[in-house]
Amino acid sequence: MKTSIFRSSLGSLCRAFSAVIGVGFGIILVTVIFAALVNLTDQDLEVKSHFSPTVIPNASDVRKTLSTSAPVILKINVGGIIGTDKLNMHTIQQQLTESREGVFKNDRVKAILVHINTPGGTVVDADGIYQALKEYKEQHNVPVFAYVDGLCASGGMYVAAAADRVYASNISLIGSIGVLSPSFFNVTNLMEKIGVEAKTLYAGKGKDDLNPFRPWRSGEEDAFVAIIDYYYKQFVDLVVSNRPKVDKAKLIEEYGAHIFPAGKALDYGFIDHTDYSLNDTIKQVAKEIGIEDDYYQVVKLDRKISLADVFKDDSPMMAGTMRHQIDLSPELDPKLMNQFLYLYLPGRQN
Repeated sequence: MKTSIFRSSLGSLCRAFSAVIGVGFGIILVTVIFAALVNLTDQDLEVKSHFSPTVIPNASDVRKTLSTSAPVILKINVGGIIGTDKLNMHTIQQQLTESREGVFKNDRVKAILVHINTPGGTVVDADGIYQALKEYKEQHNVPVFAYVDGLCASGGMYVAAAADRVYASNISLIGSIGVLSPSFFNVTNLMEKIGVEAKTLYAGKGKDDLNPFRPWRSGEEDAFVAIIDYYYKQFVDLVVSNRPKVDKAKLIEEYGAHIFPAGKALDYGFIDHTDYSLNDTIKQVAKEIGIEDDYYQVVKLDRKISLADVFKDDSPMMAGTMRHQIDLSPELDPKLMNQFLYLYLPGRQN
């Protein structure tokens, strides 16, 4: 009887072990298959589009399928913080690239309408978006317009400078021509209290500037100040050259990095028109490009979701974990840290 129980238990253990091994091999096999599919998808994305077009209502709230020769106003959304995964120079450049392909072939896009509601973001991405819009306008002879619906601050103003005309709703806030550096902290007093020491090894003059683990030397911030001044001068010159009604001396000495209601922004030359709705703006854009009827489409481009997105390394499905996070202040977004910013942050600017 004892031998029988032992054999029965051993058999159950072996079956359970075999089942575990089988499941493990099954998971590995499925993972390999999905990895192959993802690789194929990634290869396809090199030649296929990343965005899909969606027809949205025009100025008369008309949304319908038209001939593939019908003129198009392409609406590009610049909403949220510039420099994040969903809004950066690469996503905008890709939309502009795809606006010359597929259903948009043969110069169907007759105007770009940049819909802005942003506090700005990174210097690099704001400049990248601006440059992409300017190059598109010059290369394809397509006018660019901007509509501000809420906030057009700092990097948003940088992007808006690429537009031939800037329209705004009457409750919009516009301005904030300025630059923020990364935040620097010094914890040497705290380290002394708790008895902690740190040694940083480095090579190259200035490589250790503003090290938070030692007392700062006089003048070691000068290199960073020079970068800030460079970016600020570029920002000011760009706004003044593209918005000729803006007085450069007043911009530097009076307006500063403040934001202003749309009416005041109009007086200062930051925008061209106020008290406009989105429909009003679309109607005006259509008129500017010679369209007097409803035979045109307003189109936006939505990012496609691919297998690469679903099965990427940090996806919960692949990692087997769920991420819990607390949304903090924009300046604490990891993608913005250690970068110079054209970003409106009232707490940092007061």
